[in-house]
Amino acid sequence: MARRKSTNKVTLADVAKRAGVSSMTASRVINREARVSAETRQRVEQVIQDLNYEPNIAAQNLAGGKIRRICLLYDNPSSAYLGELLLGALEAASEAGAHLIVERTSPDLNAEELEQRLSRDWDGLIVPPPMSDIAGIRKLVAKHRFPAAFISSATLPGRANEVRIDDRAAAFEMTQYLTSKGHKRIGFIKGNPNQTVSEERLIGHQEAIRSAGLAPDSELVVQGDFTYRSGEAAAAELLRLTSKPTAIFASNDDMAAGALAAAARCGLSVPTDLSIVGFDNSPIASTVWPKLTTMEQPLAKLAARSVAIALNTEPGRDEDFETLILKHRIIERDSVQSPAEK
Repeated sequence: MARRKSTNKVTLADVAKRAGVSSMTASRVINREARVSAETRQRVEQVIQDLNYEPNIAAQNLAGGKIRRICLLYDNPSSAYLGELLLGALEAASEAGAHLIVERTSPDLNAEELEQRLSRDWDGLIVPPPMSDIAGIRKLVAKHRFPAAFISSATLPGRANEVRIDDRAAAFEMTQYLTSKGHKRIGFIKGNPNQTVSEERLIGHQEAIRSAGLAPDSELVVQGDFTYRSGEAAAAELLRLTSKPTAIFASNDDMAAGALAAAARCGLSVPTDLSIVGFDNSPIASTVWPKLTTMEQPLAKLAARSVAIALNTEPGRDEDFETLILKHRIIERDSVQSPAEK
């Protein structure tokens, strides 16, 4: 899918003016230099996020006579999720004059080989889930103080830059959206248990259930693994309950699409008989029918900001690493209806 670039590109001067600092100070924040107060750094970073500013690092590469190589490690079963990440990473790397290397790996990757490649083949590393939750990778990055950014992960042993949304708050808001529509029995399909976002989304969901004055029901929570087939199987399990849910919240769009298939197999119409929502706002959410109401996390932007962080982190530098939390929002489409409207 082609992305239309803005004709009014935000500049460093725009960021500096909005933050009330000099362009030099704004540049120091972007380049992660230490000579900036914590208050100023936070203000500039907030403006960068508000203005959607992406630093242009191409000039630095050209001045140094070297094209830097950024590696994105992946092992994600969702092609839609991965596709959006790659789109953002490729665009950011291209604008920065860097090369993006995409490497498929697995949770049992050879740590010795990875350690050699950190120092030999790459100038920066982007680690999305599920790889971002592997403690071994984080320890290697910390050991070598290697320029890296971890996407959508809770902090584990070893220091690292984190780029994510607030998954717990996002799941809370989506569940609250369903309860505001009048749903009281809401099925929840968990994501892969090896990913920290899965637990965060479950916690947010259950907090919203309690906030609505409802009691969490363990039979309404079933396990998935972020794949279409797991979502279909989990939804079928929920729809076999004696007291069926009136809505299903799947922890990603692939599983929500699978839930749509399960509903169809049971002869249920969505949203008339059953409401279904997803998470991510990946392309599948707007290509299935009915189109899915979902929680948007800006996947392409998460990847783009990760590339910028990796390129702006000085190798071997002993510094405090930061967590960048991007905004999320509910995208309303056609898959939700109040039970009272039946």
